[in-house]
Amino acid sequence: MALHTARLLLAVLVSVILLPLVWHARPASATAITVPVAAAETACYYVLVPEPGKKVSFYFAVQTGGDFDVDFLVSDPDYHVVVQGEKERQGDYVFAAQKKGEYSFCFSNSMSSFADKVVDLELSLEGEHESRAKIPEPKVNKQNLPDTAPSEEILYRISTQLNSYSRSQKFYHTRERRSFDTVKSTERRVWWLAVAESCLMVAMSAGQVWAVHTFFKGYGRGKL
Repeated sequence: MALHTARLLLAVLVSVILLPLVWHARPASATAITVPVAAAETACYYVLVPEPGKKVSFYFAVQTGGDFDVDFLVSDPDYHVVVQGEKERQGDYVFAAQKKGEYSFCFSNSMSSFADKVVDLELSLEGEHESRAKIPEPKVNKQNLPDTAPSEEILYRISTQLNSYSRSQKFYHTRERRSFDTVKSTERRVWWLAVAESCLMVAMSAGQVWAVHTFFKGYGRGKL
């Protein structure tokens, strides 16, 4: 029992130490936002690429609205099309910027005249975190420091795995939201169908009563 408790405490301690290191060892900085796209409108967002060759990645998923699809268009600073798609529910793309400047990421809901859409969007630029201000490192004798390359490689792999898990969680979360919306839509349709059937049954019953009453009323008059 004591050995199991000691192992558990050691695992918690290692997690507390490694998680901040993994966070700072990410190869790129990502920005995740929720984008509302109204009916018959287009929403655009921009990323500034400082130099050619930088990798830009973006992920999007339609969370609510209509058939859960949207048109998207990615353009470079000269308005040339980089990536585009129509009636896409979600996408995960990575491309190398050929030019420096402002890249636009636009989502169009022009195919819908009344249904608003909500899109989860994540934009990431390679090396973006390196351009931020850093605390100057103290001057130390680097010859006496241990080699940290293996540790950095391990942290990089852990970071990659965590990013993969994060994308998987977003994917399943999106599927859950869509399934829930489908259930709600089906529930509304079933309710209105039940109401229509009830009204139809009441109307048919009233029509039958009226027909029988009219028949016997006319039959009694003819007999007299």
